[in-house]
Amino acid sequence: MKSIRLLIVWIVACLGGSCTSDQNAMTSVVDNRIIKILALGDSYTKGESVCSSCNFPTQLQDSINLRRKNQRTSLKIVAQTGWTTTQLQNAISQGTLSNNYDLVTLLIGVNNQYQNTPFSVYQTEFPNLVQTAIQKANGDKSKVIVVSIPDYAYTPFGNGNPAISTALQTYNQFAADYCSQQQISYIYITDITQLGLQQPNLLANDGLHPSTMAYTQFVTRILPIALEKLGISN
Repeated sequence: MKSIRLLIVWIVACLGGSCTSDQNAMTSVVDNRIIKILALGDSYTKGESVCSSCNFPTQLQDSINLRRKNQRTSLKIVAQTGWTTTQLQNAISQGTLSNNYDLVTLLIGVNNQYQNTPFSVYQTEFPNLVQTAIQKANGDKSKVIVVSIPDYAYTPFGNGNPAISTALQTYNQFAADYCSQQQISYIYITDITQLGLQQPNLLANDGLHPSTMAYTQFVTRILPIALEKLGISN
């Protein structure tokens, strides 16, 4: 009842032309929408070798909750270590995901490269996955965010192998070009991971995957776009 009374006061004030920034901030208090986020991907989405609340989708959820001043943001992660585009497609088709998510993220492709899957498979399946992401976002492509593939060449496991970087650049360029053509938001975070050998704190203990700190930096780039799509003040 208190929230309703506050909202009535705010509406009356605005009709009288006396809205202030403080009164505008009140709207975040009464924003009781249940926002649904879906994160699709592989180990980089699951958060291999970091805590369950340390992956980038959960940090993104926490950041959104903080700005809404409530905990009414749900998160579904469909991602496993080692998944290629094919395996992600199969998991989605075998699941029971709804088509009413408010925000969908997609980060996939590193295992296609690592497992030497023909690039043509990615060229076919990545666009299919983007279209699936749009479907899960109630058919609204403005609610989809594609995240670039991290570069594991800059890890002790990758040992600075330039061939890895060159191959992943091909994958990321294809994704970037497709997203540009389709007017899908594409967030580039690969350069963050390319500091891994210089800044070991960006690496998880396994010497291969990003650390919690690296995922925090991912979210720094993703969050403003996500907030805009969700109609939330930054």
